[in-house]
Amino acid sequence: MAELAALEDPKIRAVNERHGDHHGVNLSKLRALAKRLKTQQDLACRLWATDDDAARLLALLVCRPKAFERAELDTMLREARTPKVHDWLVNYVVKKSPHAEELRLAWFADPDPVVASAGWALTTERVAKRPEGLDLSGLLDIVETQMKDAPEHLQWAMNHCLAQIGIDHAEHRARAIDIGERLEVLKDYPTSPGCTSPFAPVWITEMVRRQGVG
Repeated sequence: MAELAALEDPKIRAVNERHGDHHGVNLSKLRALAKRLKTQQDLACRLWATDDDAARLLALLVCRPKAFERAELDTMLREARTPKVHDWLVNYVVKKSPHAEELRLAWFADPDPVVASAGWALTTERVAKRPEGLDLSGLLDIVETQMKDAPEHLQWAMNHCLAQIGIDHAEHRARAIDIGERLEVLKDYPTSPGCTSPFAPVWITEMVRRQGVG
């Protein structure tokens, strides 16, 4: 904790606070610290228990994802109320867990929109890597009726799923683009030069172009 405190930078914290994250540690330095510590599950659990954002991010880098029980991951997700901790938990730990599919199904229908967003993120992972058994048309139905008015974190996750379906599944591409165009979610989102817009029709079209697929 003392080492993390020494890495604290007020300027980084000010930027992160604007995005809802409560830490001021340069993530490259955090990753370097994690690399030195290597995998330490007990330490990861103690770091998580501090309720400190930087400590929790470090915990997610040094933990052993497959060591967590399903109930532990569910509790951790509900405790992870800042965007970066939430996203790292889902991407670095839950996706590697043997409980990922059970949690995807449980979280997808959760009344808490932040928890539901994790279910959508795990669904997007399946759309891209293991789409067998998914009802892609049904997912598009939900996006079409619910994404426009969804809370921000959930809306982003739904939008990513919409784009992924359009990118990876040509038979659904026209409908995915049409839904994006009609809902106009993230249409005016400021995008840095050289970056792809998160607006689904643009995102889908650009990624398909890069892949050179029909």
